This record gives sequence, structure tokens and C-alpha cells, in this order.
Amino acid sequence: KDIVEYGVPRFNEYCRSLVLRYTAEWESLIRRVGRWVDWSDQYHTMDVEFMESVWWVFKSLWDQGLVYEGYKSLAYCPRCATPLSNFEVNQGYRDTQDPSITVRFRVRDRDSENLSILAWTTTPWTLPSNIALAVGPEIDYARVRLHGGEQLILARALIEQVFRKSDEEILDVEDQSVDELLEMRYEPLFDYYQDLAHEGAFRVVAGDFVSTSDGTGVVHVAPGFGEEDYLLGLREKLPVVCPLDEDCRFTSEIHDYEGEFVKDVDTPIIRRLRADGSLFGESSIEHSYPYCWRCESPLIYRTISTWFVKVEQIKNRMIAANAQIWWI
Repeated sequence: KDIVEYGVPRFNEYCRSLVLRYTAEWESLIRRVGRWVDWSDQYHTMDVEFMESVWWVFKSLWDQGLVYEGYKSLAYCPRCATPLSNFEVNQGYRDTQDPSITVRFRVRDRDSENLSILAWTTTPWTLPSNIALAVGPEIDYARVRLHGGEQLILARALIEQVFRKSDEEILDVEDQSVDELLEMRYEPLFDYYQDLAHEGAFRVVAGDFVSTSDGTGVVHVAPGFGEEDYLLGLREKLPVVCPLDEDCRFTSEIHDYEGEFVKDVDTPIIRRLRADGSLFGESSIEHSYPYCWRCESPLIYRTISTWFVKVEQIKNRMIAANAQIWWI
């Protein structure tokens, strides 16, 4: 936005003026380190001839049907308003504190009063876009009955960890089959997308990435955010919602938080879940999280429409060509 306000032609010319600022110093350094460079036949990426060569490559790929517009989950910088490549993402990881909450998802069944599925997340701001819950097909689950009559479903291996502060509330524990879990439907936490229940939303699905290393053994799924969630959504034909603008602020679809930056609504959402009884537990977690290497903003994984090359179709030819090159 700042570039547009400054003026694209003016911005381009200013960038050009900077490219050759340190040419003499660069040539001196390159000679000193003993690197061979063909000084007489240089090229600059700002040269029209170079840019045209790039467009020629793109057109060649297009003519061969190798360019397509895809809708994928990518790491996105809200300040730069652009997705980042995996290489760029790996340059900016740092340890950070995030909320860690366990949430009740109430089972939608007349015969299952007071029955909820416990799911864990470190991104409360994605909960308004929740579409499904994922369980591990090889994980043993249990139904925990509490003295007050409430029943909670989670991985058996994590019961002690989840109830470590309230184990005296447990009345008994019984097995919960995965097959029964996969037939369950639940009430959405928010009403923004409740109509999507008719399109297969708000049900329990199987996910190979679910583990018992932490959480509850049940993963909250928002296909609009996160690569694993998106791929699972494709497989299960789940609706995809991504109610964010280019600055990662909520759109009018999430009217209660419209205009708010997503990371700023974690606390209000936790407060709301606590008020309506959906919050089971909360704490914080320190983990490694990617930040933008340009501006140090926290990256947001979101599904966006962007352009890709079908590398899979030319992968073997590329490998064969590389094998003929003498790499140093």
C-alpha cells in the first residue's frame, strides 16, 4: 500500500537509482575473494532485456499448459501482503509465547446430552472458522464421565495430562471407539457458518497427522488456515472459509471482530468461550514460530489464490538435465 501511495513508476525509478550505488565496492570485494566474474558481459535484473527473458520463460510454460492458478495454504505476511516461499519462511523462525486452550465441542445428538469432544489449539483466532474435528484412526479414545454428569471425549493416553488439576472430578472412564467418533456431528462454537452443516461441516473426520504428543488427541480443523487442515479438507470435501482481507484482518463474515487483526482477537475469543462454557482449560505455550524475514511480522498460514508451475510434470526432465551439468 505504501508503494502504491508513493507511486509505482516513482518507486521503480528510485529502486533503479540504488542498484548501482556500490558497484565499485562490490567489484573490489569479488576480486579480493578470488571469484571469477565476466565483468564485460554483466546483466541486471532491472534491465528490460532480462525482464523480457523472464516473461519469455513464463509464456513458454504457459503455452505448454504448465502454469495454473491454485488455491493453497501458504505462509503469508500481513504487513507485506504477500505469501512467502518455504525457503523464505525458514529464514525467520523464533521462539514465541502463544495461548494454549482446550475447548468443548458439544456433540449434536439427542441421546448424548452433556457430551462434548475436547480439542486443543494454539490459534484461538482460527476457531470462528472451524469446520471439523480430526481424530487419529490408530489412537485409543475414551469417554470420561465427571461427577457433575458431564461426559468428555479425548485420547485415553492424555487423560492424566488433561485432568492433572481436576482428576478428583472423574467418576469413571470407558472406551470410546473411533468408528463411533467418526459418525458424530457437533454444534459449531460460533454461528458465522452454521449453515455449512448442510455441506458436510461440523463433523469428526480421520487425520493421519493427529498424535498424542500433546493436546487432547483431537485437532480442531480450519481448512482455510494451515496446510494439513487444507489437505484434509480437500480429501473430506469440507467447505473452505478464509474470512480475511489482504492485511489479515477479519472481514464482515466475522462481524463481531470485523476489521481486527487476527492475532489481536485471541484474548477476546478466549473470554467469549469462557463466558459460554466452551472453554475447558487455558495456559500458554512457547514454541518455534515463523516470522517474516523482511519486516519481522508473524506469518499467518492461510489459503489464497496464487499462480504455480506444475513442476511435477517436468521434474524428471529437470533432474536429468541437472545430471549433465558439472556443478561446483
